[in-house]
Amino acid sequence: MARPKAPAASSPIRPMLWTALAVFLADQLSKWVVVHALDLRNRLEIEVWPPFLNFRMAWNRGVNFGLAAGFDLRWFLIALALAISATVVWWMRHEGGGLRAQIAAGLLVGGALGNVVDRLLYGAVADFLNMSCCGIENPWAFNIADVAIVAGAMGLVLFGGRRADPPRRGRTKSG
Repeated sequence: MARPKAPAASSPIRPMLWTALAVFLADQLSKWVVVHALDLRNRLEIEVWPPFLNFRMAWNRGVNFGLAAGFDLRWFLIALALAISATVVWWMRHEGGGLRAQIAAGLLVGGALGNVVDRLLYGAVADFLNMSCCGIENPWAFNIADVAIVAGAMGLVLFGGRRADPPRRGRTKSG
C-alpha cells in the first residue's frame, strides 16, 4: 500500500502562477477598458500624453509587428502560444528555477495567454499602446501582453538556466 504524500508547504511554481495570473488580468482588463469602455475600436485614436503615449487601435492578425498578417495563422498561433506556455510551465515545474526565473516565466505565460484570448474572441490581438518621441512617429502599437512576453523571454534567457537549489556535493577528504 502506497503512503500518501504529505502536502507541500508551497508550490515550487507558485511565483510563476501568480505572476501569470496578474499579467493576464492586467492585460485583459486594459484591453476591455481601452477597446470597449473608451470605444477605441470606433474612435481609432486617443491622445493620452502627446507626443509620448497615444492609444491607437490596431488588430494584429500576424506575429510581431503584424508580420505575416496576410495569412490565416490564427489557429496556428493559438496552438503555438499554448504549446510554448505549457512547455515553460513544465520546465519550471521539473527543472525549478529561482524567483527571478519563476517571475520571468509567469510574465511570458500570462502574456501569451492574454493574446490567445484575444485571438479566440476577436480573431486578432488587440494592440493599442503607441509610443512616439522626438519627432519620430512610431507606426506600431502593442499591448501589456506583448511587453510581458518580451520581458519574460529576456528574463528566462538571463535567469532561466539556474536551478533554485543547486545540488550540493559532499566534500571528500583527501590525503
